[in-house]
Amino acid sequence: MTIRYGFLSTHPPTRCGLATFNAALAAHLGRAGVAGGVVRIAGHGDDLTSEPGVVHTWTAGTPAGWRDSAAALNSFDIAVVQHEYGIYPGRDGGEVLSVLRRLTVPSIVVLHTVLSRPTPSQKSLLEQIAGAAGAVVTITRAAHDRLLAGYAVDPAKISVIPHGASDYAGPPIRRHPQPHLLTWGLLGPGKGIEWALRGLARLQKLKPAPVYTVAGRTHPKVAELHGEAYRASLHQLGAALGIAHQVRYESAYFDDAALGKLIRSADVVVLPYDSTEQVTSGVLVEAVAARIPVVATAFPHAVELLTDGPGLLVPHKNPAALATAIRRILTQPALAATLRDRNGQAEPTLRWPVVAQRYRELAATLVTDHHPVAVAGT
Repeated sequence: MTIRYGFLSTHPPTRCGLATFNAALAAHLGRAGVAGGVVRIAGHGDDLTSEPGVVHTWTAGTPAGWRDSAAALNSFDIAVVQHEYGIYPGRDGGEVLSVLRRLTVPSIVVLHTVLSRPTPSQKSLLEQIAGAAGAVVTITRAAHDRLLAGYAVDPAKISVIPHGASDYAGPPIRRHPQPHLLTWGLLGPGKGIEWALRGLARLQKLKPAPVYTVAGRTHPKVAELHGEAYRASLHQLGAALGIAHQVRYESAYFDDAALGKLIRSADVVVLPYDSTEQVTSGVLVEAVAARIPVVATAFPHAVELLTDGPGLLVPHKNPAALATAIRRILTQPALAATLRDRNGQAEPTLRWPVVAQRYRELAATLVTDHHPVAVAGT
């Protein structure tokens, strides 16, 4: 069955995890030569340059922008909608619901956040979104279980399809003579880098002591509100701890080739996130698929993917535990090898071609069973 996909999401040149996810999914679903298109959500200050494949841009502040966005999506066979609170206009991003209700084609809504303690408004909105969607995808089993336990949704609509991973696996690349720790992604409060720095200070007796790369630009929304205050605080902390010479800050947005080389240079990927809510982490998936051992705080996606698997879990905001876990991997070659082997077992199901095929199968079912209905007036 030939299906033309329309996507609603942030999208490059916007630089955020959601945009990267949507671009990758759109690219893989379009590899069969089927034309698709993206309705791009653009916020204040975003670059409005149109990337190939963008058929319409819904800019912040456009009155009733949902109407034209729905019209653009209705020109395809199915709409794939990325949902995250705050990227759409309206309270809690509620105007996405207006889009869904105006669609005449079936829809798949991908939930990137499922809160365990939502506000009443957030809970009601997510329940209505799930009701309006033809199918709902959660990226982790943790998000699936949280959705069913905490929200009034139809279980038959819910599927779990993992976050896709790029092909970054390959032979190690040595960038440093010392062991190399790595965290990457958009930077801002909540990333927990301060705890990793404090953990690094506890590893000074290792010979040689490791170096730590913190790669990625400051999140645009953080930069807009607070500038580079968080990054500056990290530099100050590193200096106070006496480890500034061991930390490399690479404030860049990496293309696939550069990111692949950076990941393969790491001995350990460190994810010291503060959040106990995070049910989706693209960085975690990429690290596992690249077969790099991971040390992560016990946020839900990490618990799901790393328990008895390819990494070690530590409590939140606990530099001593971070240091202990990192030391174990760096000083116990058998443990590091075991973690890499476990990564290899998880890797095939995380690859984008496999993930895209899951979406194709779900879309085909929805399109086959769809019966067009008239849309209510404006």
